[in-house]
Amino acid sequence: MSESIISARIRPDGTVVRCQPDGSETAFAPAPLRSMTDEEVAVAAAADPDSRPTTPDGLASARRLPRIRTLRRALALTQEEFAARYHIPLDTVQDWEQGRSVPDQPAQAYLTVIAHDPEGVRRALAAHPA
Repeated sequence: MSESIISARIRPDGTVVRCQPDGSETAFAPAPLRSMTDEEVAVAAAADPDSRPTTPDGLASARRLPRIRTLRRALALTQEEFAARYHIPLDTVQDWEQGRSVPDQPAQAYLTVIAHDPEGVRRALAAHPA
């Protein structure tokens, strides 16, 4: 049995290329995706142990991802910057993002206001420092 070794690398743009012995590179031919019917997709998903179907009870008891991380990233702020700008303790922001705790109703309302008008909240807090 003959073995062959293929050297490859991923370019910064995400394409995978074959590295030739002379140092040149050639792109791999794209592998065509096999089309599947909706029924085949459903059967494949049901057979995948990591892709359990979600029941209404399972959805209700599922742990919600904190949306504060999405909000903070949309504002292009670090946890420290977000906490300082909106006068929220850093530990609280970290706990929310890591799922150790969830914002209570007043905090959820505050986060909703921040999401709708982050600059307005920043200006209001800057005009009336704590």
